[in-house]
Amino acid sequence: MNENNSAKLWGGRFSESTDAFVEAFTASIMFDKRLYKHDIAGSKAHAAMLEKVGLLTEKEKQAIHQGLDDIQIEIEQGEFAWSVALEDVHMNIEARLTQRIGDTGKKLHTGRSRNDQVATDIRLWLREQVDAIQAELQRLQRGLVELAEREADTILPGFTHLQVAQPISFGHHMLAWYEMLVRDVERLQDCRKRINIMPLGAAALAGTTYPIDRAYTAELLGFERPADNSLDAVSDRDFAIEFTAVAAIIMTHLSRFSEELVLWASAQFGFVDLPDRFCTGSSIMPQKKNPDVPELVRGKTGRVNGHLIALLTLMKSQPLAYNKDNQEDKEPLFDTVDTLLGSLRAFADMMPHVQVNAKLMRAAAMRGFSTATDLADYLVGKHIPFRDAHEIVGKAVGYGVEVGKDLSEMSLDELKVFSTRIEQDVFEVLTLEGSVAARNHLGGTAPEQVKQQVIQARKKLL
Repeated sequence: MNENNSAKLWGGRFSESTDAFVEAFTASIMFDKRLYKHDIAGSKAHAAMLEKVGLLTEKEKQAIHQGLDDIQIEIEQGEFAWSVALEDVHMNIEARLTQRIGDTGKKLHTGRSRNDQVATDIRLWLREQVDAIQAELQRLQRGLVELAEREADTILPGFTHLQVAQPISFGHHMLAWYEMLVRDVERLQDCRKRINIMPLGAAALAGTTYPIDRAYTAELLGFERPADNSLDAVSDRDFAIEFTAVAAIIMTHLSRFSEELVLWASAQFGFVDLPDRFCTGSSIMPQKKNPDVPELVRGKTGRVNGHLIALLTLMKSQPLAYNKDNQEDKEPLFDTVDTLLGSLRAFADMMPHVQVNAKLMRAAAMRGFSTATDLADYLVGKHIPFRDAHEIVGKAVGYGVEVGKDLSEMSLDELKVFSTRIEQDVFEVLTLEGSVAARNHLGGTAPEQVKQQVIQARKKLL
């Protein structure tokens, strides 16, 4: 047998060396070494289980645990020599363990395979990342709630079709973003339930002949339970796909937030001012203050969407059970987590410090006849059918466009031309404040409702 393959942990059956290019092409150590902590944790739990069922002595288990602890220290101190020849994080750690403690290290792989080992490592890692992502989501939610409370009485134009629709509270707008994140947290928590199932003990695909105790290993690792089917446990990555789908939805929400911030921060809107530390300038135009953070988050959304398609495509034609294709699950999954965490951190850091230009927002709400619906509702209160009221207001708006006046700027005599039922009290509903305050019901934009929603949101975020 060739000396090169004899050094490999699986090399017994082979008679020639792995091609050097193939060795590098098939290796995953360049990216899966980030799983080292989870690989070590899984191995320690596996060793403890092997000792419990009598496949290791107490002394052997202690030697393995100590050896793995020492290896983790080596890795974290930058002293570990990663080898492409050993292919992946699992074989690198196992080989180093045997170097350190001798033949006892070779017993660690009893009753398991790299197939169930890697599936376990990924789930352990992703579970941890999900918890970190949820913490960042909730930090962003707190920032939005803080901003909503601060600006509950600030009025801006609400838009549909990017046309002025009705005046709303800026705080109400922030709470709309908050509600999107509420659903994101719920999706993430639900996804975590399916991540938290343990594949270890499935071995290569069919289980093992050794008397293992999978429930004990699952308990040690904090899993809800062991996977019920060995074939399924090692071969599917639907938990990674589901997580990436959740991540894509979160990024889509962040992208929508970004789009509004980019618009609002422009000179044409001027609604908000982003903190300088989240913006950059131009190398040629000294006046520029570019909203780079929201622009980049908006762009990174496409990156995560692409990873979702990549993972779906990865799995779509795989027969049971494990295939080498699944090595390609890690890079898109890792990058999805990194991208999402970075985007959430940037937004959570930025949003509490956004400065609002209430004066410009109010002026914008005065343009575009944002209280037209209030006038129609007023006429309905005067016993005019809504469709007739709609037509009356439409004609009044047409007149306003012609003479350059908002409804609230017209005199009573001008308004009476369109309906004799309009009286002096109409101006109470044509003001922006009156329009916003009138929507004082659950889910409405009235500042009173916004403040109540802030109280409820804080209770949920405790």
